Amino acid sequence: MLVIVTENVPHRLRGFLSRLLLEIRAGVYVGDFSIKVRNEIWDIVCKEVDEGNAVMAWSTNNESGYTFDTCGKNRRLPVTVDGFPLISFFPEKE
Repeated sequence: MLVIVTENVPHRLRGFLSRLLLEIRAGVYVGDFSIKVRNEIWDIVCKEVDEGNAVMAWSTNNESGYTFDTCGKNRRLPVTVDGFPLISFFPEKE
């Protein structure tokens, strides 16, 4: 299982993703691809994200059953603590 969530990305990227994945909500895409195809999709997302941001989560064989990656400008930073994926937040800008 693969899930990609986008915020404030160009229409061309949303169009690209909607051709490959099912858009179940605005900016939320799901599908099931091989590792190679998943990585190629993610490379394109990270190149085309512009001022927006995206997160990709996928099923894997680890303790939590999933892993994720982010790209673009956002307040969230993925960190791993004792092998568990967590999210750290940057402080808000005033």
